[in-house]
Amino acid sequence: MHSEVVASRSAEHRDSRESRNGSSPHLDAVSLAIIEQLQEDGRRPYAAIGKAVGLSEAAVRQRVQKLLDQGVMQIVAVTDPLTVGFRRQAMVGVNVEGDVESIAEALTDMPEVEYVVMTAGSFDILAEIVCEDDDHLLDVINKRIRSLPGVRSTESFVYLKLKKQTYMWGTR
Repeated sequence: MHSEVVASRSAEHRDSRESRNGSSPHLDAVSLAIIEQLQEDGRRPYAAIGKAVGLSEAAVRQRVQKLLDQGVMQIVAVTDPLTVGFRRQAMVGVNVEGDVESIAEALTDMPEVEYVVMTAGSFDILAEIVCEDDDHLLDVINKRIRSLPGVRSTESFVYLKLKKQTYMWGTR
C-alpha cells in the first residue's frame, strides 16, 4: 500500500465546488506545484514541500487544506486489490434505456463499484467493479446491476492482469 494524491475528477467533488462558487477553482502555479509534490509522495512533509515551492510550512498546510476543501484533490492510501482479498476486477459496459444519470447514481451507491463514467460510444456507462471472486462478480452484475430499472444490457470485461494503474497525471 502506498499513499497517493488523487487530483479529483469525480462528479461529487466537481458538483460541490461548482455549487459553492459557480465555477471550478483557479489554481496558480504554486498550488499546481504543491499537487505535483504530493503526487510524487502523498506523505511528503509540508516543510519539504515548502522548500521546493518557496513557501513556509504553514502556508503549504493552508494551501493543502484549501485544495482538499475545494475537492481539487484527495490524499488516499491506494492498495493493490489482489493483496487485500479482491481477486476479481472487471470493467462493465452498461447500455441504458431512459435516464442515464439515475443508473449512474445507482451504480455509485454499490460498494463494489469503484469508478463510474458516463460515456459517448458503444456504452452509456462504464463501471469498474472490484470483487472477492467470480461468484461475487456474478452476483453484482446479474442480481444488482441488470435488475436496475432502465438497464438494457451489460457487457463485462474481466481483468486478466493489471499492467498499469497510476494517479500521476500531474497537473498538465
